[in-house]
Amino acid sequence: MLMQGKKGLIVGLANDKSIAYGIAQALHKQGAQMAFTYLNEALQKRVEPIAASFDNSPVYKLDVSDEADMEAIAAKVAADFGEIDFLVHSVAFAPKEALTEGFMKTSKSAFQIAMDVSVYSLIDLTNRLESVLAPGASIITLSYLGGPKYIPNYNVMGVAKAALESTVRYMAVELGASKGQRVNAISAGPIKTLAASGIGDFKQILNWNESNAPLRKNVTIEEVGNSAMYLLSDLSSGVSGEVHYVDAGYNIMGMAAVEKNAEGKSVFVWDANK
Repeated sequence: MLMQGKKGLIVGLANDKSIAYGIAQALHKQGAQMAFTYLNEALQKRVEPIAASFDNSPVYKLDVSDEADMEAIAAKVAADFGEIDFLVHSVAFAPKEALTEGFMKTSKSAFQIAMDVSVYSLIDLTNRLESVLAPGASIITLSYLGGPKYIPNYNVMGVAKAALESTVRYMAVELGASKGQRVNAISAGPIKTLAASGIGDFKQILNWNESNAPLRKNVTIEEVGNSAMYLLSDLSSGVSGEVHYVDAGYNIMGMAAVEKNAEGKSVFVWDANK
């Protein structure tokens, strides 16, 4: 029970297929108490039953772009938990046209929205929760390989994830020095989630990752959840400012994997499997 006695807030849970749900599962198994947020009424209907399954966890409305919601969140957390030991930031958004059209067609407004919701919200939310985040608290956010590397159709979200990973490093220094708090990111491999549904040719990305990752598979929300639990627990007390990859090893690859075919000729695994 590595999280026994630990309390925290999970922001951005969408449904039971989301990475945030996998994280919640892992934390719950280890004894953590959690509160969840939902974006709007449509998602409220999905999140409340999930929260109920985790020992009737508290649920709060939180749109990170809504000043009233952000202003109220710390008081709500304080009323239920007093202090919290961890924060999970699973929030990202870009307008659809910014993901379906070419990167060079990204509008200024779409760029600003992506950066505000996907990046600045981590800084803003941490500041808003300052009064309830315990000294030594652990904070994690979710990134993707499309930040440091080019991924087709990821477009402005790739730029946002690159900024998010840099934000993790700057936050880790300031919060570590002043409060002993840790900040890390998990860069998960492609997973079929609600967020991923907006990325063009996502099925091909899944197939490519599975064919070329060292483990020859795609990861699950449970695998990501276990890694998140480690980063949120005292097992990782010496870890901060890191981007931890949970992608079956795909991020280490410099080119497509090669295997021998029936004739003994070297071929790309993707070519052999498609």
